[in-house]
Amino acid sequence: MNSADKYKAVKAEITAIYHENKGRYGYRRITAELHKRNFLLNHKIVQRLMKELGLVCRVRMKKYRSYKGEVGKIAPNLLNRDFRAEKPNQK
Repeated sequence: MNSADKYKAVKAEITAIYHENKGRYGYRRITAELHKRNFLLNHKIVQRLMKELGLVCRVRMKKYRSYKGEVGKIAPNLLNRDFRAEKPNQK
């Protein structure tokens, strides 16, 4: 049984798509791109072929951004740290 690799063209296309997108496409996005290029394959086949080729999706790290600026109103400083009161409910 001398069967040639039946997915040879597909493997070449998968590696091309992978490198065009700097290794950031996983099997789902590559499957969608293959459908656009008229290669009708199941996502499981694409996943298996990517595993054979050693192509793994690299996820970019997202920067942590917590700064929200000045949120809300700042109350005026009426007491000026003078907390003594002569009677209850004075301050």
